[in-house]
Amino acid sequence: MKAVVTVMLKDGVLDPQGEAVRSALGAMGFSGVEGVRQGKVIELDLAPGTTEAEVAAMCEKLLANTVIESYRVEMG
Repeated sequence: MKAVVTVMLKDGVLDPQGEAVRSALGAMGFSGVEGVRQGKVIELDLAPGTTEAEVAAMCEKLLANTVIESYRVEMG
C-alpha cells in the first residue's frame, strides 16, 4: 500500500524558495507567473493495514512542521 503526503507552507508564511522560482521564471521570459508556492511530496510504502490516522500521526510528529506547514494525505 502507498500513501502520498503533500506538505506545503501555510498561507501567510513567507516562501523564499517559491519567490526565487517565480523570479527566475520571469527572468526566463515566463511573464504569466504571478506567484509560486513550493512544497514537498513524500511517498510512503506502507505495510498492509496501515491506517490514514497512522500516517497523519507520522505527519504530526515528523513529516510536517505543523506550526508553519499544512499537509494532505492520499492513501491508495
